[in-house]
Formats: sequence, C-alpha cells, structure tokens
Amino acid sequence: MAFSANGNGGAGRGRGRFQAGALSEINVTPFVDVLLVLLIIFMLTAHVMESGIEVDVPTVRTTKDTTRDLPIVSITKTGDVYLGEKGINLNELGATVLKQYGKQTVYVRADKTTPFEVVAQVLAELGESKIGTAVVTKPEDTSRRRR
Repeated sequence: MAFSANGNGGAGRGRGRFQAGALSEINVTPFVDVLLVLLIIFMLTAHVMESGIEVDVPTVRTTKDTTRDLPIVSITKTGDVYLGEKGINLNELGATVLKQYGKQTVYVRADKTTPFEVVAQVLAELGESKIGTAVVTKPEDTSRRRR
C-alpha cells in the first residue's frame, strides 16, 4: 500500500498538486511595519534633539588652594585705576606690577560703562612691560532667558 503526500493517490495531477517552483513575490508588510515604527521613533526623538533637555544644575562656590595674592587691576566707571586695593598712576602700572608680582598674568577688571580708551591704555601699558593680561568677565545668567 502506497501513500502520497499530496493526497491524490499518487496520480500527480489534480487540484492538490504541489508546485516545486520558486516564489517570485516578496511580502513587504513586515518591511512597512518596521519603517512605520522607525518613523514614529524619529518623530518623537526629533523634538528632544532640537530643544535639548533642561537640567537645573546646582551652583557651587569654588575656592583656590593658594594664599598668594593675585594681581588684579580694577578700573572704575570714572576711569580710576587700582592695583589690588590701592590707587595707582597709569604710567607707573607696568613697573609696579613687575616689582610686586613679576611676569605673572594680570587680571584686568573694568566696569561695563568705563570708556574703552582707559581700558585700552591699561592694556597697552601692561603689554609694553611684556606682562600677560586676562580680562575678567561675569558669566551670563541664562536661567532667566528661555527659548
């Protein structure tokens, strides 16, 4: 007794005939599903990438581990020049800084309403004495400014 896999009694013909040829169609449904999921993920994350994540970081006070005096030249609104806490003549500034601090970098602090001419004269006097300068600024408070 013989059995056949296609159920037609081994005749090889009929409706239940099994075809051995290659399938020529591609099922695109899973591909479209994956693309839609990726599109949704992209749409959700694009907003986060554009605006950024706002994090309120704590404010810390940094301290120096040194006790040496830093050379700070301050310029007031009226154009008065100070080395540390003492008033100083602009023409003696370079020599006094070299005498007290050597070739150390000098920090120049000026009021924002100070005429630039005075600031430029101080920087030129320090530059003539071959002293490095750094301008002191205050970081902008961005916590009040929102996008």
